[in-house]
Amino acid sequence: MPVSDYLVTIGLEVHCQLKTRTKMFCACPTGFGFEPNTHVCPTCLGLPGALPVLNGYAIERTILAGLMLGCSIPPVSKWDRKNYFYADMPKNYQLSQLELPLCMRGEVPLYPWSYPQDVLGKGLPPFRTVKLDHIHLEEDVAKLTHFSGYSLIDFNRAGTPLMEIVSKPDLSSPEETYAYLKSLQQILVCGGISDADMEKGQMRCDVNVSLRPSGQRELGTKIEMKNINSLSAVRRALQYEIHRQADELDRGIPQVQSTRRWDDEMGESLVMRTKENAHDYRYHTCPDLVPVHTRDMVEKVRSGLPELPGDKHRRLIEEYGLAGNDADALVAELAQCRYFEEAARGSGFGKKIANWVINILPPVLGERGATWESLPLPPKALTDLVGIVEEGVVSNNQAREVLDVLWGNPALDVARAMAKLGYRKADAGLLNTVVEQVIERNPKEVELVKGGNAKLINFLTGQVMKAANPKPNPKTVTELLRAKLGI
Repeated sequence: MPVSDYLVTIGLEVHCQLKTRTKMFCACPTGFGFEPNTHVCPTCLGLPGALPVLNGYAIERTILAGLMLGCSIPPVSKWDRKNYFYADMPKNYQLSQLELPLCMRGEVPLYPWSYPQDVLGKGLPPFRTVKLDHIHLEEDVAKLTHFSGYSLIDFNRAGTPLMEIVSKPDLSSPEETYAYLKSLQQILVCGGISDADMEKGQMRCDVNVSLRPSGQRELGTKIEMKNINSLSAVRRALQYEIHRQADELDRGIPQVQSTRRWDDEMGESLVMRTKENAHDYRYHTCPDLVPVHTRDMVEKVRSGLPELPGDKHRRLIEEYGLAGNDADALVAELAQCRYFEEAARGSGFGKKIANWVINILPPVLGERGATWESLPLPPKALTDLVGIVEEGVVSNNQAREVLDVLWGNPALDVARAMAKLGYRKADAGLLNTVVEQVIERNPKEVELVKGGNAKLINFLTGQVMKAANPKPNPKTVTELLRAKLGI
């Protein structure tokens, strides 16, 4: 039967590295891109006799995530050992949480702007939330890189605080799953909890998916997929796996609970192991770590709760008069949104600044290999730049020339950059004189314009621009010419 006759059930386990200076159980610095095995110590290497020491800030960040997602925070949380034998964890157990995690329940809103673009092109999906089971904290493992016949291991990542956000089986499509991850990513970044960059491995997810015939209440056999490192890859993996399971069920092949590895280059999932459950890890309470009493931490964190993306979206529309799609674009990128707000606050022309921030600056950043954090144009400079366009001093195209000057000379302000190009507010009387002179010198073109050849007005505008000093706004010149010629 067709895939549409099956009910799809999806649940996610999202692993997210917390934004902390040091690791979860030792003082080694965290980070990305360092020389392999340079940020290590006996604790994160799992050497005999090394004892863990809790990172209190990591616990607070996890509680913050829980509060932002509407979780309840149990008064006591404890640590467990998750036992397994693999090269990425040389002490043969991972410090994690099973019985008493830091956060329980909660939900993730599926923000409409978080869906894939091809879905948004068909209209905004209805708003809904996805239920969470819990959030727990653990240590990340080392990074293994496999080659033909051997593997390399880097322990820099080992011991990094890793928050695992476990959803209920509450998703029903690859598109919803994409929106869930994008929304969650935005919330974590807004809270300063994590950079959640999937390309850097700061956010990773395991996907559980099962199919059952329509009308059947009992869930189908769960298949877990690992090794998914981007939002689009999650969507592709689910699309493949749903069709694979449907095809096998149609042929009478029962599904076996298993873990599969997603190979994005091949575009297919491959079996890794079968029937893995929590009891396979022989969890037991960690004797080296005392339980965490959370009440004081919760009160401390609650007093500094940040603005959620949904609240920010509403405020941008109300405070700056933005269209919904502009607010969508800004909320989706926190650094871009911060830049916009710094430039637009108190300016009186938020919509115009939003157009520059959303449509004009991103291509320039891409061409020049810059980011919002490294952009050499301060927000105040953009405010001034858009301001001179609004005053009619320069046109949009001229403003882009000013932008180029500012980019190469960050110490300049807008006024000096304009002067460098010969732009300043034209004297009305002087400009009027130049326009009259151009009209007098070009009688043929003037007659043709008056006779209906509207395109020639551009020629006259160009003549004024050549003759005028300082250079005026072409739009102002054209308007003056039209008024003089009565067209």
